[in-house]
Amino acid sequence: MRLLILGAGATGGYYGAHLAKAGVDVTFLVRAARAAALARDGLIVRSANGDIATAVQTITTVNGPSTYDAVMLSCKAYDLYTAIEAIRPAVGPSTLVLPLLNGLAHIDILDQHFGTDHILGGTCHISVTLNDDGVVQHFSPFDALTVGARTPSQIDRCNELYAVLSNGGFETRLSDNVIGAMWEKWVLLATLAGMTCLMRANIGEIVATDRGAPQISAFLDECCRVATAMGHTPRAAAVAMTRAVLTDPQSSMSASMLRDLQHGSRVEADHIIGDLLARSAATGVATPLLAAAYTHLQTYQKRLSVRV
Repeated sequence: MRLLILGAGATGGYYGAHLAKAGVDVTFLVRAARAAALARDGLIVRSANGDIATAVQTITTVNGPSTYDAVMLSCKAYDLYTAIEAIRPAVGPSTLVLPLLNGLAHIDILDQHFGTDHILGGTCHISVTLNDDGVVQHFSPFDALTVGARTPSQIDRCNELYAVLSNGGFETRLSDNVIGAMWEKWVLLATLAGMTCLMRANIGEIVATDRGAPQISAFLDECCRVATAMGHTPRAAAVAMTRAVLTDPQSSMSASMLRDLQHGSRVEADHIIGDLLARSAATGVATPLLAAAYTHLQTYQKRLSVRV
């Protein structure tokens, strides 16, 4: 199976490095400067699970009808339309697209451009960043990647992709309710990003305050009510685990959105927080904490656009 990964950044670089090291036929579609760096240094991952330095195949554009069996898409939400045009020549009649973006708004957009039968459901539970030196830094032992078919016509090809991904050495999950899994990840991430950005602090620092843990729990409850109103009630076990992780007083966890904010970079506020808030309004669910977090992030985005 030929696999194309758009970019060799944090998420795509982590999973792609593991797959390349395992001998999977994986190619990275990257910019010229990144291609040169990868040719010189290889793709490097620093992780408590084990460091990797491996040579990888790269291209800077998809020329002609060079189709792939699957395309992994892990770009930032605000780069989605650029990413769509970049991968379009690689998507043939039987190509699957595995998006690992957060939230769900991207699914409808990808369906419109490529057709529903091409777009799988997918999500990941991983904390990674791309350092300035091009090294992928993995912050925790968690590295689960979930994939699942959204239509009956995808099932056999999705199973084949799952088998290939399982060679990578990271935790790979095949879900028969992948949209539900995506909602559970969205609920977790919206709470994590909303609270750590709103408070400009990590989980342990927030929990150390008088009202930190109850406010995190209240934020999580708001997000869960929106999911339920949309017909995707998170499983009780998943909510309990999320609540425990996000109220751990020893945790140094924070969202990548907070790191982006602290570096003065663009953030995925609209896709992760704004879209969830819009769904809460459409379903009549009261979400005051979610609204406060989005106002905070919108203020940041407006200041950023003025500076730019």
